[in-house]
Amino acid sequence: MLFKFICCIGKKGSTTNKKEGDKKTPIGSFRLGSLYFRKDRVSKISTKLKKIKIKKSFGWCDDVKSKFYNKPIKINNKIRHEKLYRNDKKYDLLIPIEYNSKKPKKNKGSAIFIHLTSNYKKTQGCVAIKEKDMLILLKLINKKTKISSYPDSKSKSLRICISKKLNNKGKSR
Repeated sequence: MLFKFICCIGKKGSTTNKKEGDKKTPIGSFRLGSLYFRKDRVSKISTKLKKIKIKKSFGWCDDVKSKFYNKPIKINNKIRHEKLYRNDKKYDLLIPIEYNSKKPKKNKGSAIFIHLTSNYKKTQGCVAIKEKDMLILLKLINKKTKISSYPDSKSKSLRICISKKLNNKGKSR
């Protein structure tokens, strides 16, 4: 089964050589993390991903000098970070894209998420989709799902594919 969603990506396009703050979406194939969500704004979520309620104290470290670089943190004014609990609705539902996350390399990019958009404005490097599409996507994916992004020379755009591992009988696990 194939689902297509309209999405927006980084303001400056995409790259295989991501740098912190370059406003580009990384090209490659990456695992997805847990679902972070605002319980006060989104109540019914159907997903096989682990769910984490976003608290006011939640942030994501984008400080290249910190040992917590590209990791979720409790907000600390001494460490640069992206706030996860926001006034706008962008992060009401977000899934970290496991880019530069296992052993993060300093300055290679951080806080790359699939998150929400209301207007398809380009992002700081994330992939953003409408809430209705995110809710459909969440029903389809699991912890083994990967996101792949690659240039499409025919349309001169970036293709974003979400794939689940299949067992040897062609059925998703």
